[in-house]
Amino acid sequence: MSTIIDVNAHMHTPYSFSAFNGVDQALDMACEEGVGVVGINDFYSLEGYGEWKEGCQKRHLCPIMGIEFISLNSEDQAAGLRVNDPNNPGRTYISGKGLAYPVILKGEEARLLADVRKESNAQVERMCEKLNAHLSAVNAGFNLDFSLIVKELTKGSVRERHLAKALRIAVEANFKDEISRAAAYENIFGGKPLKAAQDNVAAVENEIRSKLLKAGGAAFVPEDPKAFLPMETVCQIIKAAGGIPTYPFLADNAKGEFTDFEGDLQKAADTLKKRGFTSVEFITTRNTTKVLEEYSDYLQDEGFTVTFGSEHNTPAMEPIKLRTSDHPEGLSEKLRKTNFRGACKVVAHQAGLDSIDAGEEIIMETLNK
Repeated sequence: MSTIIDVNAHMHTPYSFSAFNGVDQALDMACEEGVGVVGINDFYSLEGYGEWKEGCQKRHLCPIMGIEFISLNSEDQAAGLRVNDPNNPGRTYISGKGLAYPVILKGEEARLLADVRKESNAQVERMCEKLNAHLSAVNAGFNLDFSLIVKELTKGSVRERHLAKALRIAVEANFKDEISRAAAYENIFGGKPLKAAQDNVAAVENEIRSKLLKAGGAAFVPEDPKAFLPMETVCQIIKAAGGIPTYPFLADNAKGEFTDFEGDLQKAADTLKKRGFTSVEFITTRNTTKVLEEYSDYLQDEGFTVTFGSEHNTPAMEPIKLRTSDHPEGLSEKLRKTNFRGACKVVAHQAGLDSIDAGEEIIMETLNK
């Protein structure tokens, strides 16, 4: 590889939940920051593919088509094994990379995807009902309209983060100054004051989620098992859509800790191979450069395709250009090369090809049109 292009292979858009106000904002930021290969990776949704593809063509960016699921591995759950959800044994996030466009998913797999998305939306609707009951009980002075939330804040997929955003917007609309808003939040939070600065939108919405929508909160609704497909079924759907099942590593957290599954890297790699995975990814801001280089080098040597992304699945707006937790200026050259190499393999797969050189050629042609 004579040239290394910056890649962000995992970004959520408003087709699930995102920091971006739209696809155009995400792609404009990518151009401004010099990121040439960009991956859409929404939860349970392929609906943003057309807009993403068209936006990339206009800007001479190379798209990667992805999707994300939350699956359940019953074997790991029974063993109490934390995989890549640090709080829920057996629950496993899985991405698909390099899916076909135009979309080819149909039949049983299309029905399964539609059903799990429908159940995910229904769980948030039940949460909204509980939240409204709580707002009435504390005489908040307003309720939330779920159908309006879906219409105005989403593109079809609704998540609990949309409820947090809707509640923040409602408080701001009903209480016009900081003092009255602070009192409103304290009332809604059962006497606990808002800790976040009111002008820090991301922090306010995260606090709403933590105090009201998570376990122990007044509007918490346990997720129905129907919302989680078995890991094998998720991989089946991804393959039927033309994609590559990809395991998202958490690796080290802020305390330097690893999950049960990921702490022994050799064992994790062997298990992933047995389960049919040939591709892995990392959200780089979670990890130190040292650990990310160690893990990605090892997995690449084990034959895995390795890509990196930023996610952007919270209200907080961060750069598109990737960085690690201890190097805010960007990725090391080694990590940039690993990411570009992985992207070349995924782009080749999208085109029905199977070589890094073919993927690199497609990327360079796209950027230079």
